[in-house]
Amino acid sequence: MSPSSTAIRRTVEAYLGRHPGERDALAGLIALLDRPVDATARTTLPGHVTCSAVVIDRQGRVLHIRHRATDGLLLAPGGHIELGDRTLLAAALREVSEEAGIAPGALCLTRQLLGSPIDIDVHDIDDSPSKGEPAHLHYDFRYVFYIAGEEPPAIALQAEEVSGARWLPQREVTAPTLRAKLLAAGLDGRPEPVNASALVYDGTGRYLLHLRDHRPGVIWESGAFALLGGGRTHDDESLEGTLLRELSEEVPGLRLEYVKPYAVEAATSVDGLSVPVQVFTGRWCGNPDRLTLHEGVLLRWFAVDELDRLRLSPATRSLIRRHAAENPPGNEPAVAPPVWDGGSQVVLNGVGVHLHLEDAEGRVLLGLRHPDSKYAGDTWHYLAGRVEQESALSCLVREAWEEAGLVIDPADVELAHVVHVVDSPGSLPLMQLIFRARRWEGSPEVRESDKCLTWQWWPRDELPDPIVSYTRTAIAAISEGRVYSQLGW
Repeated sequence: MSPSSTAIRRTVEAYLGRHPGERDALAGLIALLDRPVDATARTTLPGHVTCSAVVIDRQGRVLHIRHRATDGLLLAPGGHIELGDRTLLAAALREVSEEAGIAPGALCLTRQLLGSPIDIDVHDIDDSPSKGEPAHLHYDFRYVFYIAGEEPPAIALQAEEVSGARWLPQREVTAPTLRAKLLAAGLDGRPEPVNASALVYDGTGRYLLHLRDHRPGVIWESGAFALLGGGRTHDDESLEGTLLRELSEEVPGLRLEYVKPYAVEAATSVDGLSVPVQVFTGRWCGNPDRLTLHEGVLLRWFAVDELDRLRLSPATRSLIRRHAAENPPGNEPAVAPPVWDGGSQVVLNGVGVHLHLEDAEGRVLLGLRHPDSKYAGDTWHYLAGRVEQESALSCLVREAWEEAGLVIDPADVELAHVVHVVDSPGSLPLMQLIFRARRWEGSPEVRESDKCLTWQWWPRDELPDPIVSYTRTAIAAISEGRVYSQLGW
């Protein structure tokens, strides 16, 4: 199934967050995404979404090919999206594989852009009477990839569509907007890690492994044991920051000792890309059954001699054995189990923001979360989000727009209530901030259908069931004029 308009809209809004001056130029694209049509279908007029792959080698040169359909113009590989393309990025990878014979495994993402487009270009396409196509527009999403190996792979051109290929210096890239952005981004063609994982050990010969959900095509190493960790985001200041953020999201109560870089390993993404992963080691000796796991199936300790009994990637198995050989039990000081109550250890608290809106009748806006949501599936909840590398108010304004299409001025917002929550013993405490907006623009609409099924206004004394417990607590407290509550302590 091709990417949905909702998913594409999220990509566009993130792009405009980095290039706000291009909003007017992309007004036609935004209008297209608001229409009840498939924005990726080549039959959608007056324009539709396409994708291109900007491939950069170790010398910083960019691959260009001669498309027969464009009278031999030198362009980046690219074209229309097909039904089997899971994402826009996957479409770009397919195009470069078909047109230039470069497999996804020969490519990797860049630290500067990760999986975000470097450019969204709008260009005219002439009419094609032979295809029965009138003149129209292409909204082209351009994704950057590095060559993963030292040498460029052999080019195998798609003869019926491509007549030649050249590697051009970035200053000679033929597309003006792409050329300017490439030169500004400082892309040197040198791959570096864009993911971080934790090799967690207890000092007695055991290693902590994470059993992933079985969701082929969606999750890496689906249904297998793996290391905890994940991909870098634009807000992560370092790969260690990536690791700590991922741990706080996946297993909030897990606190590692002696975290340090250990090795860089290669993995393969669900799209087939080569992914360099920075592996960190860290010690912990707690009981994984007492942790709250927000992603995956379970956490378990395993001795090295048990690894062959597990569904585990050969690279991870080899990495653990190597570390075990280099660090036999007893070589490091013992680590005491973490103390959560009454101890001296600093315990981080997560921060969430929530939007309390009341209409003219005093009814409160709530959303029914998707059944497959990681948190509170099939349950009513405030419009909410977890604060990342941003202020709480910025997070609130961003979430209101991304989730419901509401425009809120921070000057119209006030803090209405705070709920300090512990969902279960040993889990990460959460400081839930509930903000009330006095004014806003727009009507609530479902813009992230994978998170929310519907928005609805509810009388405060007739709240739906089921509803997130601290949401009910906050609504009652706000009605009574109380500013603080706590649950689970």
